[in-house]
Amino acid sequence: MPLTMYGIPACDTIKKARTWLGEKGVAFTFHNYKTDGIDRATLERWVDKLGWEALLNRSGTTFRKLPEEQRADLDRERAIAIMLANPSAIRRPVLEDGDTLLVGFKPESYAQHWS
Repeated sequence: MPLTMYGIPACDTIKKARTWLGEKGVAFTFHNYKTDGIDRATLERWVDKLGWEALLNRSGTTFRKLPEEQRADLDRERAIAIMLANPSAIRRPVLEDGDTLLVGFKPESYAQHWS
């Protein structure tokens, strides 16, 4: 499976990750949440591997704008429902490269994987 970056093109963190990968010559495909969405099976696979806490961006605007009753008492299913309905609430970027799954832009983590 080739490297896929999941996110939103206008996101500053996505831009940094794209630049880093481009400078290192790492080829990837881009999956745009805004136009392509995210399916339940993919999101559940990610949650099973990393936990919903690593994927749900609780400090972002999208999450903070949700009604309090949606943000309260979070668990796996509630978090997945929020991320499916609001893909912008997924931490960005998510990079999937075979069995490797990285969340966020951390140059040192990227360098360990693509050196």
